[in-house]
Amino acid sequence: MSEQEIIAIERACERLVVDFAYFGDLWKYESLGALFTENGTMTRPPRSVLSGREAIVSSYMATPAERITRHICTNIRIMVESAHQARGLTYAIVYSKNGNPRVGEFKDEFMRTAEGWRIISRTARFVIGE
Repeated sequence: MSEQEIIAIERACERLVVDFAYFGDLWKYESLGALFTENGTMTRPPRSVLSGREAIVSSYMATPAERITRHICTNIRIMVESAHQARGLTYAIVYSKNGNPRVGEFKDEFMRTAEGWRIISRTARFVIGE
């Protein structure tokens, strides 16, 4: 792969990370679900594994109406493994109207699909403030 191809893959995967935070914070859960492959998985703290877009969207739609969050994502590190696969690690600070800030991380696996780059697997965990 050329350097330009690697940079394009990194950028596409970084955009998935940023879009996930954006859609989640603004309650755009259908758009959030579309960031995943059809059979993608999401592991939410404290270890709830959701399989498939429908399960991911349903879980987020169950969020209490009074819960307001803002995710600040940083140190987004994308490791390109091939023209069709990449991995990522992102640090996040989650601010919530009803709680103290928490520091967490997302571990991601990405895949190039007919729809473009999508998340195959995302594991979220809190490392400080849980």
